[in-house]
Amino acid sequence: MTLRRDFNAISKLRHYLQVLAFTLVVATLQYAFMPDKPYGPPVVYSVLIGTFTWAIIDLGRELMPSAAETGWPQGWQGIALVVAGIVIGYLAGTRLADALCVYYFHFYPAGASLSGADQRTSILITAIAGLVGSYYFYAIHKSAYLEDKMAEARMHASEARLKLLETQLEPHMLFNTLANLRVLIGTDPARAQEMLDRMIAYLRATLTASRSTQHPLAHEFERLRDYLELMAVRMGPRLTYTLDLPDALREVPVPPLLLQPLVENAIRHGLDPQVEGGLITVRASTRAEPDGPHLVIEVNDTGVGLPDELPTPGPGQSFGLTQVRERLATLHGAAGTLDLIAASAGGTSASVVFPLKSSTHP
Repeated sequence: MTLRRDFNAISKLRHYLQVLAFTLVVATLQYAFMPDKPYGPPVVYSVLIGTFTWAIIDLGRELMPSAAETGWPQGWQGIALVVAGIVIGYLAGTRLADALCVYYFHFYPAGASLSGADQRTSILITAIAGLVGSYYFYAIHKSAYLEDKMAEARMHASEARLKLLETQLEPHMLFNTLANLRVLIGTDPARAQEMLDRMIAYLRATLTASRSTQHPLAHEFERLRDYLELMAVRMGPRLTYTLDLPDALREVPVPPLLLQPLVENAIRHGLDPQVEGGLITVRASTRAEPDGPHLVIEVNDTGVGLPDELPTPGPGQSFGLTQVRERLATLHGAAGTLDLIAASAGGTSASVVFPLKSSTHP
């Protein structure tokens, strides 16, 4: 695959500064081996030859189709460009350096010229330095391309894992909802019919939504409202809820169904065992951290509170909490956390925290 790139002046300036540093190293090494000669001439020759060589190769390749993985012309064109750059760089750089060393810096008297041995040494140094420099830039371009590909592969792997976790979560949520419906059918058929209607609407909105790995937090809160209304049919006045989402956080991207398992957990283990039921509050806010602002989403309930020992994750136990933690880890690594806290006034608080700065759509 070949491409033509947009000209990047900053990148070219960075390359040229690297070339200048390399030419000074070459001049210093040359002086170290010949300390009886002045340091000035090697610097002038090295800098000018390096500048012309860089200009021919690095600027010249912008005029030629280049390989996507290296940013360099392919085949004989790339080889010819490097050879032309070294030859022209040596001839032009040496000619200009001769004039400057004689007429401007006065390193040599007029009419002086390099000896045969010095010329051969200069040609050898130019050839070696030109090849080494060209390979260096070739290698860093290829390395950058491979790093981009690896980052892309990691992103696709993360997206695939998020989708896998989501597809595991959807049936879990569906089976739990159907179990609630089954109980209601035997005790109150009219409410069961209303719950079935709401469940159909909820599932249609949830399962036919966008299949992207993230969606705006506002959509997540809308799905929570649908789910809580569905549960309110079964629990009646035993369930009340409050959803608090500031306008500034409505577009923050989160994985679909991130909060639903926490709300389901609050109902199942907090409010259901309590005769009078209780209140669920879902609140989004931000918190300043040393590495930048973090999003904080709290799911609080006024239920029976945490047991003395949480059940071991497994079939039917802590599935939702495990899924939430794995999805946060996939997106945010160690920076994404889920904590369960026993509320001082009774009940439980589940707190989801992750950095706002890394919350981007895929």
